[in-house]
Amino acid sequence: MLRLDGLVKEFGAKRAVDSVSMIVPPGQFVGVIGQSGAGKSTLLRAINRLSDPTQGSIWCNDTDVMALKGRGLRQWRARCAMIFQQFNLAGRLDVLTNVLMGRAFHAPVWRSVAKLWTAEEKAMGLSALESLDIARLAGQRADTLSGGQQQRVAIARALIQEPEIILADEPVASLDPRNTRVVMDALLHINKHFGITVMCNLHSLDLARKYCDRLVGLAGGQLVFDGVPAALTDHVARDLYGLEASDVVDADQRPVLVLGGAQGLAVANP
Repeated sequence: MLRLDGLVKEFGAKRAVDSVSMIVPPGQFVGVIGQSGAGKSTLLRAINRLSDPTQGSIWCNDTDVMALKGRGLRQWRARCAMIFQQFNLAGRLDVLTNVLMGRAFHAPVWRSVAKLWTAEEKAMGLSALESLDIARLAGQRADTLSGGQQQRVAIARALIQEPEIILADEPVASLDPRNTRVVMDALLHINKHFGITVMCNLHSLDLARKYCDRLVGLAGGQLVFDGVPAALTDHVARDLYGLEASDVVDADQRPVLVLGGAQGLAVANP
């Protein structure tokens, strides 16, 4: 179980994440939504400790994530894998080698630098690629792949870290509609088949409603919505997205009353 208590991330005088608290049960698929600059990416990077929070606490089961240093922090980043919008692959290396870089968290530094992977690790890499239906590409250079294929390679790399949580930071933002579906299907498969918790930043509300068990909405760095996808109606989305609402709101959604609540926005039919 992942627990955030009063998480804050400041950049100078600006609070990009402002006192966010939530509990994420194991195996949940959480969509993090909100307009550009709402703090979605900063939140995920803070959880992974790629960007250290200014204050607050992060717990995963009995692990105090904020107290981790050195090897302990390295192990946390293996348990809490990141997937990025731009894939972050080594284009000149083949697909399998890129995937095996996910084992660097578990191998001695000298072995990962020299790319001296064991037969067991190579089998793990191929199995991860097979689970995403791209094992046939194992020997191909990463920079020859389509965007959707590259993102699936990045997901496979995260998978062989043997994570408990995958944090996906706008993983489909640069993809066409077909590859968007392929990548989201891959994340859903990992979530349901392996029971891995997924927190995924998404701009599209259609995707958020289709794939996620739970949606959390940020506005100005604050948590202002936390509920099931069915509760994210047109009216709520307009409160979340403001001027961007026309880009993400389904015009067929019916408006609802928005009621204030301590944990965010509650909704009821008018």
